Amino acid sequence: MAAGLPSRSGFAQSLETLGQMSIEELGNVEITSVSKRPEALADAPAAVYVLDHDQIMRSGATSIPEMLRLVPNLQVAQISPSSYVVTARGFSGNYADQSFSNKILVLIDGRSVYTPLYSGVYWDAQDVLPDDIDRIEVISGPGATLWGANAVNGVINIITRNSSATEGGLLEIGGGNQEMSTALRYGGQLSDDASYRVYAKAFSMAPFDTPGSGNAHDGWSKPQGGFRVDWKPDSDLVTFQGDMYTGAEEEGQNPDQLISGGNLEARWNHPLDDGSNLQLLAYYDQTRRSSSEGGGSFVLRTYDLELEHSFTVADWNKIVWGVGERVNAYRIAGAYSPENSLVFEPAERTLNLANLFIEDAMTLASRLQLTAGLKLEDDPYSGVAPMPSLRVSWKPFDEMLLWAAASRAIRAPTPFDVDVVETFWGSPYILGKPNFHPEDLDAFELGYRQQIMSGLSLSLSGFENVYDDLRNIVGGPGGSPPYRWGNGMRGDVYGVEAWAAWQVTGWWQLNAGLTVQHEALGFKQGARTLAGIAQAGDDPHHQASLRSSMNLGQDLTVDADLRYVGVLPDPKVPDYAELNLRFGWKITDRIELAVSGLNLLHDKHLEYTDPPSDLVKRSFFIDTRWKF
Repeated sequence: MAAGLPSRSGFAQSLETLGQMSIEELGNVEITSVSKRPEALADAPAAVYVLDHDQIMRSGATSIPEMLRLVPNLQVAQISPSSYVVTARGFSGNYADQSFSNKILVLIDGRSVYTPLYSGVYWDAQDVLPDDIDRIEVISGPGATLWGANAVNGVINIITRNSSATEGGLLEIGGGNQEMSTALRYGGQLSDDASYRVYAKAFSMAPFDTPGSGNAHDGWSKPQGGFRVDWKPDSDLVTFQGDMYTGAEEEGQNPDQLISGGNLEARWNHPLDDGSNLQLLAYYDQTRRSSSEGGGSFVLRTYDLELEHSFTVADWNKIVWGVGERVNAYRIAGAYSPENSLVFEPAERTLNLANLFIEDAMTLASRLQLTAGLKLEDDPYSGVAPMPSLRVSWKPFDEMLLWAAASRAIRAPTPFDVDVVETFWGSPYILGKPNFHPEDLDAFELGYRQQIMSGLSLSLSGFENVYDDLRNIVGGPGGSPPYRWGNGMRGDVYGVEAWAAWQVTGWWQLNAGLTVQHEALGFKQGARTLAGIAQAGDDPHHQASLRSSMNLGQDLTVDADLRYVGVLPDPKVPDYAELNLRFGWKITDRIELAVSGLNLLHDKHLEYTDPPSDLVKRSFFIDTRWKF
């Protein structure tokens, strides 16, 4: 069970409620990511962790990846001020081999934000005002039956707050030796049944240092703004929201990278007279990245329409089904230089992704439930792919849940797999594979979750992931260029994930997490082993975390986050431990002050492979918040 501070809005309220909401009550927090219907966290048959609003606010994190460091079933590594690698259950990629993290699906209010160009996530383009986040639900393990291709090793679902929960004004100004930021938000009522909020924020980040201790010249800045409107006519709920951003990122001695984009989303929830529920979701998303001096660029436009219907049959079958269509239209202009160029042939495509899914949660006995589901997804490169799942859960008694699952997921081919053409001094170097197969996963999981005693909970999950047709690099005769992508790798990843929450006293809570995993990958018979298995990812065998949250009197809080990450084996990166510490002070009912120290145990440390990773610096941040 995800452990955290009470899910209530605002720093002042969290001070008042810490210790009043018990660990038992936290287990009853409703989540939607496991089954696409509301269910208690304590009853969800999956390795799911929930990061609630107050945990986010009390962490001092200002970006989504830094928030995700609090999640014990994720691995988060920072490469530069603007770049992160976020993975679950391995496969972080290897930049030197043109391999990137591409097996985790990220959603913001139901809008998919992974890029179909290579199945990864541009974390610098994803930003939400921390105070606007209600919770972040993280599933480690496949979620393809409900969420589709690329929900292979995990799903991250970021859910923002209804605008009725953010009325009034908020001005936030913060600064430190690495970051300067400001944010302004205002919300109010449009009518008795409609509310709104608008916001604007901006920040700038100072550069890191290279492993050679020189200035990496990789600082960046990004302004962003947006809105949300919620309307509740009768029993319906209609939401309309959007964001726009632009930014500039230093690229060492190269021209700056410019990023920009925006999105619009509409969602309608309609309860029907028979007790069922209908949801319609539509969104448009545009992303652009380019060079400040007219080099390479791309524009990606996404159009998405989804319909879901959930209902109950005979009081023991809870069924959810849906259909969806997503259109990705992109155009890419390659970056040319005498030494190296990377282009896509063709340079533009329109990709259609259609899907149909159904899942049935069947109550076989008062404490026994079987959930079976199937998704059919029509991928533009590989055709129709079935992704089934089967889950069984049993509650021997109210405080314990045992569950098991078997499921299939795929990583669908992308333009980077099929259309890429990279040249070196005018000669072909890496080429795509026109008949690239989907990367395939068969996953098997066992889980245990229990409220052991009042104030103490534990979650434990074991998994074995069996992969086939993983991407590898194939050389020409004698291993010489041009190289091509292939599907010549396979293997297993197995391990254990555990986390616990302990309410030590009414004013002190501890949360701990541990992940241990082993990767046993190899090549199929006859496959060339160029670049070795290291191309799949550079992942730690184990990592651990410990979080302490204290109230010291009525107006003071102290939060400490200690994390340990094991050695990255190939290329080797030393293990490290780091500590974040935050002191919060509620000066008045409207004014709050917080001082945070980040990465306090080392002046600088490395978290990912070199190159391209820079040294993450020790930093401090002072944050002031005024509610009006």
